[in-house]
Amino acid sequence: MAFNELRAIATFARAAELGSLRQAALAQAITPQAASQALAQLETHLGIRLFHRTTRKLSLTEEGRQFLHEAQPGLTTLQRALHGARRGREEIAGPLRIVAPRATMLQVLWPVLEEFTRLHPRVTPDVQLEDRIGNWVEDRVDVGFRAGTPPSEGVIARRLLPMQLLVCATPGYVARHGAPATIDDLATHRCSGFRQANTGKLVPWEFRVGDDIVSRAVPAAFSTNDVDLEARAVLSGEFVGQLLGVTAAPLVRAGRLVPLLTAHVSDHLGLFLYYGSRVAQPARARAFIDLAIERLADNPQLFLQPHELAPPRARTRTRRR
Repeated sequence: MAFNELRAIATFARAAELGSLRQAALAQAITPQAASQALAQLETHLGIRLFHRTTRKLSLTEEGRQFLHEAQPGLTTLQRALHGARRGREEIAGPLRIVAPRATMLQVLWPVLEEFTRLHPRVTPDVQLEDRIGNWVEDRVDVGFRAGTPPSEGVIARRLLPMQLLVCATPGYVARHGAPATIDDLATHRCSGFRQANTGKLVPWEFRVGDDIVSRAVPAAFSTNDVDLEARAVLSGEFVGQLLGVTAAPLVRAGRLVPLLTAHVSDHLGLFLYYGSRVAQPARARAFIDLAIERLADNPQLFLQPHELAPPRARTRTRRR
C-alpha cells in the first residue's frame, strides 16, 4: 500500500487527541487496521517512535510530543481550508464565468441571466460573448453555451433547443417582389449575407431537402458579421434573409416578418449548454445550469412550431375547420 503522509499525520494527531488508535480510526472513517498501518508507516518514515503502546494505554513519546507540537498548526490550517472550500462549494455566491455566442445572448440567455441575478444577488456573473470555440478549461469557464454542433469531448453537453434557419422577409417586400417558390428563385432576389468574423467569408445558406441538409452560396446584396444588424436589414423591407429562429420567431409572430420556403427550414443545429463535471461544481454554477434548463429546454417561444410554418392557405383551412 502506498504511504499517504497526510492521512498518516492526521491519524497520528487524532490518536494523540483521543488517546486511542481505535477511536482515531472511527473519527476518520477508516478501519483500525488501516489506522495502525498508517501510524507504523509514519514512524518508519520518520525513524522515530511516536507512541508508547500497551494493550490499554496510548501515550506520546517525547519525540511524538515534539512532532505533534510542530505538525498541529499546519493541520489546523489545512482543516480550515478544507472547511472553507466545502462551504464555498455549497454557498450560492461568488464569481460565475459564462461564455456564450453573441447571436443568442440577448434573445435567449439574457432573460435567464436577469432572473438568476435577481434570485441570487451574491453571485457576480462574468459573461464573455464570443463566437469562437475556445478551450473551456484554459478560459476558466463555469458554464458555456454554443450554437451549432455539440462541443468537443471533455465537457458535459445538453441540447436545449433546435436552432432553426428561417428564410424570411417583410410583408412589404413580399408584396412588392413576390416570394421565392424554390431555393433557386433566391438568385432573383436581393438577399442578405452573414460574414464569419474570423475568416471574412460569407456563410452559405442551409436548407433541408428531403432527409438531407444542403448548402447554397447565395449572392449577398447586403452583408455583415453582426446578426442583429442583419435582422435590421431584413426588417427594412429591402432584403430576404436567412435568420436564426430565436431571432426570427418573435418577429414572425408579431407579423413583422413572413417565413419563406418553409418546406426547407433547417433545424439540424442546436443550442447546447455545456459544463465540466457536475460533481465538482460550486452551488452557484449548479443553480444557474438548473435555471437555464428549466427556462430554455424545448421552450416553444424560441422556435416556430409546425403549424406556424404551414403555408398561409393551409393555416386558413386549419382555422376554418
